Amino acid sequence: MSELAQLHDQVRACPLCRLSTTRTLAVPGEGPESPEVLFVGEAPGYHEDQQGRPFVGAAGQFLEALLASAGLRRADVYITNIVKCRPPNNRDPQPDEVAACRPYLDRQIALLRPRLVVTLGRHSMQIAFPGASITRIHGQAKRVGDVVYLPMFHPAAALHQARYRALIEQDFLTIPALLAQLEPVEPAEPEDGGPPEQLSLF
Repeated sequence: MSELAQLHDQVRACPLCRLSTTRTLAVPGEGPESPEVLFVGEAPGYHEDQQGRPFVGAAGQFLEALLASAGLRRADVYITNIVKCRPPNNRDPQPDEVAACRPYLDRQIALLRPRLVVTLGRHSMQIAFPGASITRIHGQAKRVGDVVYLPMFHPAAALHQARYRALIEQDFLTIPALLAQLEPVEPAEPEDGGPPEQLSLF
């Protein structure tokens, strides 16, 4: 069993926060073990909680259309969330829940070594851009340490607000050119000390 598969098993049995008591199924994520792109959403919804898979509802269908527009297939990317269990009534994840789940996401990034991490929504954006406004920085790639992050609106929000839909569609179209600029990611030892410096690619 691969390290990623072992991590998935840990997530499915995770007891670390209150969401473990209300979930139907935890949703570790899915995709190839060496993806070029990792997508990080917010949290599972009803359908994801029932199936144990990320982005399988209406937002997932829109995400697949967005991927196609960028010349990508769902089977070629890895998709997960910052919180692996559904919050009751689809409420926002709480800070302590995000903190409890964060080591799983950090481990996924370390194991997958994607060339690009696309954050979907304001909650997942905080992993790389704490305190930033998504309306101001969406579509602007930044390197944070060894990882390049691209913040975008969440597909669910875009489904309900036309202005966000146009923006996320435009942002997805930038992915192919951005990937062409990036070098393959090599494994690196984590550095001690403060947060890594953020460097603009452009």
